[in-house]
Amino acid sequence: MAHILDNVLPVFVLIALGRLIMAKGWAPPAFFAASDRIVYFIFFPALLFLKIGSAGVELSAPPALMAAVLAAILVVWALSLVYARLAGVAPYQAGTFSQVSYRFNTYVGMAVILSAFGEEGVARFGILISMAIPFINLLAVSTLVWYSQASYSGAQKALLAFKALLANPLILSCLAGIAWAHSGLELPLFLKRSLALAGGLSLPLALLSIGGALALTKLKGRVALSLLSCLLKLLVLPLVGWSLLSLAGVGGLSLTVAMIFLALPTATSAYILSTQMNSDADLAGAAIVLGTLLSFFSLSAVLLIFA
Repeated sequence: MAHILDNVLPVFVLIALGRLIMAKGWAPPAFFAASDRIVYFIFFPALLFLKIGSAGVELSAPPALMAAVLAAILVVWALSLVYARLAGVAPYQAGTFSQVSYRFNTYVGMAVILSAFGEEGVARFGILISMAIPFINLLAVSTLVWYSQASYSGAQKALLAFKALLANPLILSCLAGIAWAHSGLELPLFLKRSLALAGGLSLPLALLSIGGALALTKLKGRVALSLLSCLLKLLVLPLVGWSLLSLAGVGGLSLTVAMIFLALPTATSAYILSTQMNSDADLAGAAIVLGTLLSFFSLSAVLLIFA
């Protein structure tokens, strides 16, 4: 219970504060929009690079861990498409339904892991997401293109994939951090402190913004489909992941970090991608709201069982 009170509850207190700030009008929506861009392109990449790059040459992740997590994501992706086909989910909604069933909120994960497991946990989480983000974006973009009512040329598909993969600042900062960690070099003290100051702003701002975007009105007319996506994301994905991780012999901190990763709510970026790809952005918004609220229980369960 202490793990929940000390490491999960503070994250959701900040999310609730963001909802309060928005409800009271203490900050306009433009404030959150601007802070989201700064966090995404500057502050959070700075945090990722610092935590991963400072881990040293011993930084590594078991190949079995990466294989099991990516395989679990692939299984749930396939399940989401099978359900969409069998249940007759409209093409306009199918791509969004699929992506919100396996995407993850990096900010919530980093906040919980940093609080619970410190630098070592963050470094392992960084390696994990550096592999998971490209894989997930590839699945999401290809699925949204497949179901999109718009017609994309080969060049447009390649450009969308490029933006989703190579232009992602989180991927780039993770890969840069891994490269620096394995170089054996020390970050200059002034740079380390600069990155620490910038990175320290990322999680509070990101969590406040997540709360500011939560509105129960987004669930209207989309409760059933968004609830099913949350069951896939917060229950089926962790169970499949745990089975594969156990078969692969992954244990200790690596197992715990992986399970927290698998139990995270869906990413807020799912809304933006759905909008850009002519899919149901309102369904993405509903899944984000419901998944964020329900993830308190999935994350608490992981910490109770594995921490």
